[in-house]
Amino acid sequence: MKELLKTNCFDTEETMIIVGSCLKNMAPNAFKQLEEISSNIYEVCLEETHLNMVVTKIIGMVARKNIKKLIFATVDKSPHCIQLHYVVKELENAIDLKEIEIINYVAQNDKLNEIPLEIIGLSKNLSKLKEKYSK
Repeated sequence: MKELLKTNCFDTEETMIIVGSCLKNMAPNAFKQLEEISSNIYEVCLEETHLNMVVTKIIGMVARKNIKKLIFATVDKSPHCIQLHYVVKELENAIDLKEIEIINYVAQNDKLNEIPLEIIGLSKNLSKLKEKYSK
């Protein structure tokens, strides 16, 4: 596993997996599932690194290489790690992602659980969540 912010922008492959740095220790079986997809795994901790730095770094990597699949994976319920899933919208605001498959996972009970982009978007909109679940 490589540290995202210490990796050269040209050092990537077609599949890029970005994980919260605690995932490997907190959910080792979920991490192994990711390793079966690709060994091209980058870690970042959003308790110590600002989200904007992560977005800028990923933009640089995507712009320089032919990335086909971008996967984000974190532990569930972390107020810091959840930000990693918000990176996708920030990337979409800056670059064209139409040719890239994007998948988001959270580790739940040490297994990967895919989270649709619509759910991630909704999680940032508390007033819409209130409307949806206050009925």
